[in-house]
Amino acid sequence: MNRKKHPIKEIEGAIQYAEAQGWRYKKSGNSAHAWGQLLCPHNSDLCRCGEFCAFSIWSTPRNPITHAKHIKRNVDKCIFLVNEADS
Repeated sequence: MNRKKHPIKEIEGAIQYAEAQGWRYKKSGNSAHAWGQLLCPHNSDLCRCGEFCAFSIWSTPRNPITHAKHIKRNVDKCIFLVNEADS
């Protein structure tokens, strides 16, 4: 792991879950409010029109547990992951 751990354990767990599925972490810029970004390993236009192939990880979300669930949900709804599970 070449990144700092997220300070909120629930979100860190969700990030590790995403990384286990092949998602990649990208650090945000110095002036960004986001802690980082998760990028889909497929990055295809077929995957929900590319809308959710990258999403932000907030450093201090209003509700950390909900944010962690949102991260896992986006990873689980990846069209390529769903197709592999159906095979």
